[in-house]
Amino acid sequence: MTFSKTFVQESVDVLTSIDTDAIERVAEGLAAVRDRGGRLFILGVGGSAGHASHAVNDFRKICGFEAYTPTDNVSELTARANDEGWDTTFAEWLRGSRLGERDGLLVFSVGGGNAAKNVSTNIVSALGLGRERGCSIFGVVGRDGGTTAEVADACVIIPPLYADHITPHTEGLCAVIWHLLVSHPALAKVSTRWESLR
Repeated sequence: MTFSKTFVQESVDVLTSIDTDAIERVAEGLAAVRDRGGRLFILGVGGSAGHASHAVNDFRKICGFEAYTPTDNVSELTARANDEGWDTTFAEWLRGSRLGERDGLLVFSVGGGNAAKNVSTNIVSALGLGRERGCSIFGVVGRDGGTTAEVADACVIIPPLYADHITPHTEGLCAVIWHLLVSHPALAKVSTRWESLR
């Protein structure tokens, strides 16, 4: 088989192995955040930061959330990294945003953060603040889910079925999952443009 056919087949295998009940729990939890007037803060680094920005748009426009991501403000993010260190960039941004118990955190991450391995430590710190403040925590993550899966109220884990392609499968299918979420009847409030043109 060609690499393309193999990669597509791997993607199908991973996608069909995802726990759809976990997706339903995330959808229900996010709907509860919105219905109680909470805000949604979406966290991701690297490619997941790009996902976070795109997802903020979708959750705001399609689902009626007040949603934000710290990586959309490059000036504040880099100032905090420069002056205070990378580990606290997200937590301090959330503190400045007055993160509270009505709000929700949604993490996109290949590994979910791991302080012991010094990976995505700013996500780990943000999750710590989230627990301290009593907000709802959700994730779409890969590998074993890391800290996100440990502390989340509901979390979708992209199964790491193919060791050589964990990152591309996780990041690619993360986009599939959040598009599923913003299309979910529990969350969607308006039709997307092309679907409304009949």
